[in-house]
Amino acid sequence: MADDDPAALIDAKIASLGDWRGATLATLRALIREADPTIEEAVKWRKPTNPAGVPTWERAGVICTGETYRDKVKLTFARGAAVDDPTRLFNASLDGHVRRAIDLFEGDAVDAAAFKALVRGAVAANLAKPARGGT
Repeated sequence: MADDDPAALIDAKIASLGDWRGATLATLRALIREADPTIEEAVKWRKPTNPAGVPTWERAGVICTGETYRDKVKLTFARGAAVDDPTRLFNASLDGHVRRAIDLFEGDAVDAAAFKALVRGAVAANLAKPARGGT
């Protein structure tokens, strides 16, 4: 595996989990790709204490990150507060002014259509934001 190939790094992260968290992250990753095939994968915040880093999906900026914890998988949408969520998938970081997150615990299912709509909304929010440094 190349140290700089995001897809391979995310594949390795999913495989290393070896439990429901890996399966959940793999499902969410597939839904993100279905929602917008032009989204690019990246791995951010790699360091000696976290060599696997954090899977990240981007288009015109960060769409969301996929973090795994002992008891949950957390998808944090960088501009989630700007995205309509009529089915209320966002269930974490609700008090922030910019981000919103979805925490999934073992046995939780995600509404695929609603999740893909959130991803598309996040892409639209990124594409609508003004360019940095421009007039």
